[in-house]
Amino acid sequence: MFDGNWRGAVDRSLTPIGHSLRRLGLTPDVITIVGIVMAVVATVAIAAGYLRLGLLFVLITGICDALDGAVARAADSGSNRGAYFDSVSDRLTDALLFGGVAWHLATTEPGRIMMLPVAIMAASMFVSYQRAKAESLGYEAKGGIMERAERVIMLALALLFPEILIPMLWVILALTGVTALQRFVKVWRQASIDRPLPPRRTRRRARSRTPRRTESAWVQRMRTLRTLRED
Repeated sequence: MFDGNWRGAVDRSLTPIGHSLRRLGLTPDVITIVGIVMAVVATVAIAAGYLRLGLLFVLITGICDALDGAVARAADSGSNRGAYFDSVSDRLTDALLFGGVAWHLATTEPGRIMMLPVAIMAASMFVSYQRAKAESLGYEAKGGIMERAERVIMLALALLFPEILIPMLWVILALTGVTALQRFVKVWRQASIDRPLPPRRTRRRARSRTPRRTESAWVQRMRTLRTLRED
């Protein structure tokens, strides 16, 4: 939802900052690595129970995630390698942050409520996989009510007000499930449109010029069966 409505405006507003960071000699990869380090620090703080301190580093992580793209655009150095690194770092930081929340709940709450952040991690990975698989097949799978930006924003609110942490996690899980369903339906509709299949490659079996009149009927049947299997 955020990507579809505000991503362009945010990217334009960050362009001057990207040029400034580029002049300082910073590269997108360096900023991405700083974001990962900040996510690790946030995870440790959250797991130890310092939720508002963890919130500070979560915000720094989000800023780094926004600025690495701005620096790449300023330097005109966008590449598949950079896009891959950025996507992998996003999945890693998500797992770290919700893993820290799970650790915190395991030490402060009874029962199995610590599995709630784990379920959010699984659902968010499923949402990300849907998009990656759909785009590899030539379909478009962006969108949904709870994308990564929304998850991070709601997690930040939960860290700011610890008394609503568990209810907020339930909301995140439910809306992430809705997003997974939205993307599935979106790709399913695109894939349901009839498309011409690529022409099948025909394999011609080389024929011998010499007649094979001496072969038995059983041998001929075996050759025919092998040809059908190869095709």
